[in-house]
Amino acid sequence: MITRADDLGGAQTHVRDLAVALKERGEQVIVLAGGGGPLFDSLAKHQVECRLLKNLVHPIKPFQDLSADREIKAIIKEIKPDLVTTHSNKAGLLGRFAAKSLKIPVIHTSHGFLFGGRENSLPGYFYRLAEKIAAGSADRIICVSESEYRLALELKVIKPDKLRIVYNGLPDIDCECWAAPEQEPVRIINVARFAEPKDHLTLLQALAGLGDLKWHMDLVGDGPKQKYIESLADDPRLAGKISILGMRSDVPELLAKSSLFVLSSKREGFPISILEAMRAGLPVVATNVGGIAEAVIDGETGYLVPVGDHAAMRKRVCALIEDPQLRKQMGTKGRERFLLHFTLEKMVENTVDIYREVARQ
Repeated sequence: MITRADDLGGAQTHVRDLAVALKERGEQVIVLAGGGGPLFDSLAKHQVECRLLKNLVHPIKPFQDLSADREIKAIIKEIKPDLVTTHSNKAGLLGRFAAKSLKIPVIHTSHGFLFGGRENSLPGYFYRLAEKIAAGSADRIICVSESEYRLALELKVIKPDKLRIVYNGLPDIDCECWAAPEQEPVRIINVARFAEPKDHLTLLQALAGLGDLKWHMDLVGDGPKQKYIESLADDPRLAGKISILGMRSDVPELLAKSSLFVLSSKREGFPISILEAMRAGLPVVATNVGGIAEAVIDGETGYLVPVGDHAAMRKRVCALIEDPQLRKQMGTKGRERFLLHFTLEKMVENTVDIYREVARQ
């Protein structure tokens, strides 16, 4: 179960790849989600059964959330699953409570705790309390990075015996989609939703100071801040250097035509977009938040910079623009690291081990 199927972001990609892999192993998989859309369309191509949750929406709407709770329970009673697994925050809360009330084992995968990066704020305290309550209904909670695991323990939100770590993983790609990062002129790519916690402001401020160099940036994504980002891209220092491509289904092909990948975020769990870039053989420049440092090795497969520091990001992007052999070297090491740690096969094996552990109990 996941909150939204009308988007194909990191959590939806994770659910899709995991569901397809489980079905190919001979398991019976049903995906429940609100919204309908790209996730369901993608799953339908692999003949994975999907069920629309009509009342499950992303914003907090108490009366509609009560209807969603009843709807989720009714569908779970009908399906009678051996195991419920939840992804994303709203589905994670409602799904855990529903499964627990029906005495069905439930595992929640956190793709980034909402209290992360907000530890000392009022919303942070609220999210921490909500997760602590919901954690009592889960048999296991999977963290997609060690940083998330440590955060939950340090803040005493979740008991250690319930926590497990499974890194996100992706299927490999054909060599036709491998990048040649040493190519000139330099093409920079960013794949991120135009919404919080992505920080396109810092990214474009960094690039605005590099207008005298030869490069072009592709921004892939959409979202509520698109008009604002378009206004930032109108900066005269960026004239003719920024293309806003919208949501695309051909991201691997776009990465293959790129020279380096950049991601500026205020908060992250363990972004799949970075793994896609490493898989393609691209060097990565990213903010040092969440589990990003567990994927990108600073100075080896790319560079890590502080949150909101456009000067540091500019310096690192500039170094890669000016050195094609450095781009190639870092991209090659990034792809080697992907193959060693972040393949779909590794993720599925580790996830299934936890599913079996809980199902046996």
